[in-house]
Amino acid sequence: MSSTSSQPAVEDDDSDLEPPTLSSPVSEVDPEAAEQAVKAKDEANAKFKEKHYGDAIELYSKAISLNPNSAVYFSNRAFAYIKMELYGAAQQDATRAIELDPKYIKAYYRRANADFALGKPKLALKDFKMAARQAPNDPDLKKKLADCEKEVKRIRFEEALATPDEEVVLISSTIDLQDMDVEEAYTGPKMAGDSTEGYTITAEFVKAMLQEFKEQRLIHRRFAFEIIMQAMAIFKAQASVVDIPIPEGSHFTVCGDVHGQFYDVLNIWELNGLPGPENPYLFNGDFVDRGSFSLEIILSLFAYKVLCPTGMHLVRGNHESKNMNKMYGFDGEVKAKYNNIMVELFREAFNWLPLGSVLGGKVMVLHGGLFSRDNVTLDELRAIDRFREPPDEGLMCEMLWSDPSPIPGRTPSKRGVGVQFGPDVTENFLNKNGLELIIRSHEVKDEGYEMEHNGKLITLFSAPNYCDQMGNKGAFIRFNGDDMVPHFTTFSAVPHPNVKCMAYANSMMNSMW
Repeated sequence: MSSTSSQPAVEDDDSDLEPPTLSSPVSEVDPEAAEQAVKAKDEANAKFKEKHYGDAIELYSKAISLNPNSAVYFSNRAFAYIKMELYGAAQQDATRAIELDPKYIKAYYRRANADFALGKPKLALKDFKMAARQAPNDPDLKKKLADCEKEVKRIRFEEALATPDEEVVLISSTIDLQDMDVEEAYTGPKMAGDSTEGYTITAEFVKAMLQEFKEQRLIHRRFAFEIIMQAMAIFKAQASVVDIPIPEGSHFTVCGDVHGQFYDVLNIWELNGLPGPENPYLFNGDFVDRGSFSLEIILSLFAYKVLCPTGMHLVRGNHESKNMNKMYGFDGEVKAKYNNIMVELFREAFNWLPLGSVLGGKVMVLHGGLFSRDNVTLDELRAIDRFREPPDEGLMCEMLWSDPSPIPGRTPSKRGVGVQFGPDVTENFLNKNGLELIIRSHEVKDEGYEMEHNGKLITLFSAPNYCDQMGNKGAFIRFNGDDMVPHFTTFSAVPHPNVKCMAYANSMMNSMW
């Protein structure tokens, strides 16, 4: 293959880089309403500075309702949406701001950030170029433009090197674990067995590994690769939706997103006990990215899955995917702590993760939400061919990306992916499949959880003080097999080593936080 220097330069057609003309008529605004709008905007700015982004969005919306002619209001709300990871809504607001004021630089900047986060760097590049033409000396804008050009070049290079699906060789088939000798000088935790006969994960090894991670040390690469390979073999044998019995007299714990916050996961196990056959857990996706201890979390969860398959259950989240890992830090973290081969192996393992679980025949657990059509059955979901990167639409996409809404029916997703579904959609899905409750994650909640849709849907989030700045609590749910009623425990963040959130993330995404 030719080198990167032979790839086309990142010079997209700039013929459409002239600012658009005003496309919508400006309506008359009563002076008193305009004054009230300014007051609402100022209150929203204060909430934004306090990192209360949801409150800021409400107040910006109030300002917009009073004065829909201000590009600033739409651009500011777009920024708040970005902080809430609602990139589809951010893109729409930034576009409206540009329509109102085609020379408003911040609107191009916001739309570029939203498009980049949506995995559309080529669109983002056009807006960064537009903004740079109007503010050529802005140092932050120069850096964003350079970072975006670099990402577009990388994508083009990968596309040039892409291998047809039928010729893809799975990385797991190329790894020979016996080539990874454990040196005598290694003094960290060791599995039972030896390099020739193979290694077995024991409870003693896992506990020692957790302590090693807690003290910011890694285990030998042979043992890390063993954990991933052995866990993947278990995932391969599972259906896309796993049925988990919860007998009378037993209990079961469900956790939401943990996003690389390893020390908060340790706190969950301190509060609720370590995973095991008598204390089973389900972690509902988004184990990695953002937090800078994602590798420690995923190795711990995988190790417990191997040690006791009935004591640890995992459901895939939207962040267990190639594109998200490249942007939000997991790829960079694994490369920094081990190597690129392990990055590729995790991608393969993530593709085998189940997409959902049914607890005790009554409770559906999935990361995102429900679907853009009615009458979806559990049998359809069990039959999904999941060994792939998440698609942009369809059942698998919606299981990973969709969100609940108080509005009946279905509305476009504010994320730009999946769908928003109302309480009637939840009711219909539960009735169609003989279920009583849906647990999903995917959204930060101030108290760590929120009951919605007439008590038939729960959003659960287990990463307290998300990204070291949101100030939220985390939560987990415990069910008793006798009645399958959810019991909530909330908890606050615990201290962690001085490694900032997003330390390994793509520089473009890092700058948004």
